[in-house]
Amino acid sequence: MDIAGIRLRGVCKTFTFDCAGVTVQRGDYAIVQTERGASLGQVVRRIDDHAPKGDKPPFGKVLRVATTEDMRAHQENARREAEAVTFCTARIAERRLPMKLVRAEYLLDRSKAVFYFTADGRIDFRELVKDLAHELRTRIEMRQIGVRDEARAIGGVGPCGKELCCATFLRDFEPITVKMAKDQRLSLNPAKLSGVCGRLMCCLIYEHDSYARRKACGSCPSPKAPPPPPTPQADDAEEMTARLTDDDEGTA
Repeated sequence: MDIAGIRLRGVCKTFTFDCAGVTVQRGDYAIVQTERGASLGQVVRRIDDHAPKGDKPPFGKVLRVATTEDMRAHQENARREAEAVTFCTARIAERRLPMKLVRAEYLLDRSKAVFYFTADGRIDFRELVKDLAHELRTRIEMRQIGVRDEARAIGGVGPCGKELCCATFLRDFEPITVKMAKDQRLSLNPAKLSGVCGRLMCCLIYEHDSYARRKACGSCPSPKAPPPPPTPQADDAEEMTARLTDDDEGTA
């Protein structure tokens, strides 16, 4: 099976698709079939003759290499998404809904518009959906995401001065715990351990295995020191000296 790692538009995570029969290469834009419908993405890698494992779900399908019309539709969708965000933000403020809009996304054929938002709890957005459907004339999907997904979608610069890991190369979010900071003997200061999303920084897990192994070795009993080499006894030394003296005299 030939597979391709494709980064979908507006999502930093790389997804794997079956590209058998489609001549896509790294850097190409391709149209892929997702659960929501056809979507555009950029190929970041391609692996031919891949042997999938049985416990993994089947891959989605690469439909075709993006055409000129697809790229034009992509640009038009980006323009419409900006307008949709402006309209939705205004409606949220007017209806005083306790939610924060992160971004909007049109499917490639504009059959659906997806709005990503954050909120502390459940939101009754039924009236908001009616406003959006009336204005945008398409199907509306509201998707609530977490603060870490929000940071990934928006991007930014971390305390280290580099771009956020989640917005550049991280594929999935790993669980981060305070125990990782304790194992690394870091100061348990929330301001220093938290990322721009307000949660524990993802980089705490990068070197955690090394610290955990070191900590485990420190709790193990220290190995016994090797026994010192046996010192020759005085009688044996005198006997050896005498034997060498006799041999030397006999040889001369």
